[in-house]
Amino acid sequence: MNGAFLAGVVAGYGIAVPVGAIGVLIAGLSARTSLGIGAAAGMGAATADGLYALVAVAGGAAVAGFIAPVETPLRWLGAAVLLALAGWTAWGAVRRPGVTERDERPETALRAYAGVLALTLLNPATVIYFAALVLASGGAGGGVWFVAGAFLASASWQLLVAGGGSLIGRVLTGDRGRLITALVSSTVIAVLAIRLLTT
Repeated sequence: MNGAFLAGVVAGYGIAVPVGAIGVLIAGLSARTSLGIGAAAGMGAATADGLYALVAVAGGAAVAGFIAPVETPLRWLGAAVLLALAGWTAWGAVRRPGVTERDERPETALRAYAGVLALTLLNPATVIYFAALVLASGGAGGGVWFVAGAFLASASWQLLVAGGGSLIGRVLTGDRGRLITALVSSTVIAVLAIRLLTT
């Protein structure tokens, strides 16, 4: 198996596995709606990871140098969006417990994919991470394989997270279960967003 592909797989899992706001968002969305919606959201996150791996392979140190000055404002923007999303989810759950988010505004796979893709792209630290790994391994040799490995690793993890969220959603099927799922998800997303602001 290609060494660059394996390096990409390791890098992809390295960026995807740590529990963050995006993972919680995917699991919560999957629990409240369906596995298909959660999987689409997960693929949005994996696409962002793949795009950032591609940018890192193509630009390396130059890209990392360009991104570094705007990393903090983008992190603040991402945290603000996550806090708004956490508040919106909690408010929707508390306001009318018998009415799910799906009843008020139907969630589609495309909307979930695009929303999580955009939110994940607000984390420029990912491209810096990939660029550092590419440079440490001696450049962009086998770049396509590295990108493919990173994307597939991230996608497999995000789909696992979506599947876990869907299982939780099946256990908590009533109004109270949806309320608990939404409030837990909102709280964790808010805490992780606040951590983004303080790091």
